[in-house]
Amino acid sequence: MDGLKSAYYRTFQAVFNIGARLLPWRKPITSTSVNDIPGLFKKHGNKKVMIVTGRTVGKTIAPQIKQLLDDNGICYVHYSEVEANPTVKVVNEIQKLYLDEGCDCFLAIGGGSPMDAAKGAAARVVHPNTPVNKMGGLLKVLHRIPTFVAVPTTAGTGSETTIAAVITDQETHHKYAIMDLCLVPRYAVLDPEMTRNLPQKTTSTTGMDALTHAVEAYICWTYNTKESLRLAEEATVAIFKFLERAYNDGNDMEARQEMLIAAYKAGFAFTRAGVGNVHAIAHTLGGLYNTPHGLANAVILPIVLEDYGAAVYPKLAHLAELTGVMTVGTEEDKAKAFIAEIRAMNQRMNIPTGFSHIKEEDIPQMVKWALKEANPIYPVPVIYNAERCTKVIRRIIDEA
Repeated sequence: MDGLKSAYYRTFQAVFNIGARLLPWRKPITSTSVNDIPGLFKKHGNKKVMIVTGRTVGKTIAPQIKQLLDDNGICYVHYSEVEANPTVKVVNEIQKLYLDEGCDCFLAIGGGSPMDAAKGAAARVVHPNTPVNKMGGLLKVLHRIPTFVAVPTTAGTGSETTIAAVITDQETHHKYAIMDLCLVPRYAVLDPEMTRNLPQKTTSTTGMDALTHAVEAYICWTYNTKESLRLAEEATVAIFKFLERAYNDGNDMEARQEMLIAAYKAGFAFTRAGVGNVHAIAHTLGGLYNTPHGLANAVILPIVLEDYGAAVYPKLAHLAELTGVMTVGTEEDKAKAFIAEIRAMNQRMNIPTGFSHIKEEDIPQMVKWALKEANPIYPVPVIYNAERCTKVIRRIIDEA
């Protein structure tokens, strides 16, 4: 049965890979200053902005941008209650406020959570009678969303350039992605000042999230293009060079800028090539335990890469060479050195090696959700069955 499933998954991916090359892929138009934001909305004739943030950004960064809108005579409504793993409830609240207030565009400011919540709400605006869960999966929105400007305040998720909005059902704790090309923001404002003095913990985990995007996209067995491979390589090299600099000095603005660019590149790479089992498992932790996504990815990434073994040695060996981790030796030696350096980076930035909060009784549900998410859409280098997925989750617990 596993053999038949694997054959079906690979056939699906091969066919989708052909079809994907015909789709209208695009990137956001980028800016490096929040001062450009009013002009972006004026360009499209927008009159009232739906601002979406979390509470902290709503109090610290949003006022500066709201002042820019005030100075340019642009009206807005502000929703500031997005949590770490945005829920269906939050998405519906944003959509209702948007419609009730007569908004005609979105401005998402923050990490991946407010951007994803705003994307989910935008999907609901163009599909007012479709519940969020009915849009989960691939290409189920298919309508152009209102003007969308994304301002990342962390260098990690890449949501400012991706097709995905990851939402959690607060009733079932199931975390899933809405994925559609129309959800790529129209504009991405990569202003390093928005990330100045980001706390060390957030800097490290969001940065490792970006690394996970780059690496998972790179090792996918299909979907990749020359551009996605190049961007994944460039992002990986930059993260190895600049993440710890940003972690150690919150005012190192070169490092902050380079990390924003790296996260953006990694975001496009995985938008085009997909992610894999790391993300599939990490999403279950976010849904069940509210584990921050970047933290989950950081912990799980080296464990899954080690589990993949020889299937990823050639590509990881090349990344080891590009990053300077190891330039001589066998592919296996270089690949293992690359994984070891990920573990070392985690250790230097005080990221744990595992999670002890995973409950034994939740493992079957985690496996079910992870396998459903990954297969057949993600072109993973190694297809997991329930037994192997369970083994990996137990390693995550054991290594805590």
